[in-house]
Amino acid sequence: MRKTDVFDVAELVDAFTGCDGVVNLIGILNQGKGQGSFRQIHIELVDRIVDAGRSTGIHRLLHMSALNADEAKGGSLYLRTKGEGENRAHTLGGVSMAVTSFRPSVVFGPDDSFFNRFAGLLRLPGPMPLACPRSRFAPVYVGDVAEAFARSIDNPATFGKGYELCGPRTFTLRELVEYTARHLGLRKTVIGLPDLAARIQARILERLPGKPFTYDNYLSLQTDSVCTQDGLGALDIEPTDIDALVPDFLAGRSSRGRLDRMRRQA
Repeated sequence: MRKTDVFDVAELVDAFTGCDGVVNLIGILNQGKGQGSFRQIHIELVDRIVDAGRSTGIHRLLHMSALNADEAKGGSLYLRTKGEGENRAHTLGGVSMAVTSFRPSVVFGPDDSFFNRFAGLLRLPGPMPLACPRSRFAPVYVGDVAEAFARSIDNPATFGKGYELCGPRTFTLRELVEYTARHLGLRKTVIGLPDLAARIQARILERLPGKPFTYDNYLSLQTDSVCTQDGLGALDIEPTDIDALVPDFLAGRSSRGRLDRMRRQA
């Protein structure tokens, strides 16, 4: 592993030299100090990767996009820049290399920023006010996403294509938050906010350190994160349900789960 300034084409060229392909997983959910802008990370970086790839003879590019990424539609800047970056990967990169892109719904795993983030928020005292409670997701396991990348590397049938990646079931955001609370052993009242209150909440929380929820996040939630195509099935991958993994890693965050783990290790 090595650190590289991804905005310096010369450093990218040095890092790419001797490689056959590149996997671009870089992205941000919020713009902010120290993170760069959506345009810098999702679009300009793709241009630099393509330029460095051409200079070093890279012939394969696997690009991580996002479900609902579309530069032509309104909505969140996150999704618009993700869409433009994906299009540039295919149009600019496709001139000299085989490009495959992937559009996952929310990704879950032991160290994810979805279930784990809500696990932290649910521990705050009082009821939980939830913006966009009816927004829908089809959580996809990080291991399945990684397997989709792996199966595509040397598969010519995937060249030039994009794959939507979703788990086997669809949930509302409220259902996923209540699921998290239940497996943490918490009795928590979740209050679904009306649209105006959700907008106000976003405007307030985006000013806090770490930006727990922003207005751009609110805009992203206006479009359900569910697949219209079975990308995992097309790659012959059986999707993993949240029940197979999430209860176990959430149990490790609960007091009872930590106690049980210490007993097993004793």
